[in-house]
Amino acid sequence: MKKEEKRRIESEGDNHIMTSVDTPMLPDAFNKSDEEKIEIIQEYFAGIMKTLGLNLSDNSLKGTPYRFAKMYVKELFAGLDPKNKPNLSVFDNKYQYNKMLVEKNITFSSACEHHFLPIVGKAHVGYISSGKVIGISKINRIVEYYGKRPQVQERMTLQIYNELKDALQTDSVIVVVDAEHLCVSSRGVKDKTSSTVTLEYGGEFNDLSLRNEFLKLVGNEKLKMKNVVS
Repeated sequence: MKKEEKRRIESEGDNHIMTSVDTPMLPDAFNKSDEEKIEIIQEYFAGIMKTLGLNLSDNSLKGTPYRFAKMYVKELFAGLDPKNKPNLSVFDNKYQYNKMLVEKNITFSSACEHHFLPIVGKAHVGYISSGKVIGISKINRIVEYYGKRPQVQERMTLQIYNELKDALQTDSVIVVVDAEHLCVSSRGVKDKTSSTVTLEYGGEFNDLSLRNEFLKLVGNEKLKMKNVVS
């Protein structure tokens, strides 16, 4: 690989580029079974370990390629497979509750798609019913599902927002994601104190006072905005 190409790749990774709201997937992404994928990844990762000079005959290391492959397919990136998408049954809002519902401090772990290093943080989600409600645990499962794939935080925020908007048939949804990226804290600039915050909202949350009320409830008042007169 030429030096110019290496510089371009490194620059793209550090610039946090997102090309689409949809996770980039190949058309034949699910032609192979999970077991076939695990076997292939196991072989490739064994090659990586050998290239690094590790002795795979050692009792501590010989099972690592399989464990790594299984973890990738069944755990860390299980959100790539649509069969793992949570069933988002919604119900009529029989209580006629018309104020915001907030599910905050939803912990998640994901992986930066540029370096495959962990992203760890919390999501805060709110919505105002337009006649439909969703089980509270389903909100957590949506966050988990979209976190379990190689991600860009901006994309993950939009994916959660769009999923809830479609399920609840309302634009009045708000999503805040606050996360630490190990590609920032453990490599590159090595800043161990910063976090990245992303925000998406629509419908009634376009009202500044309502949006700030939500941010106060989730403890993210640092994001509160003021009307600016130019």
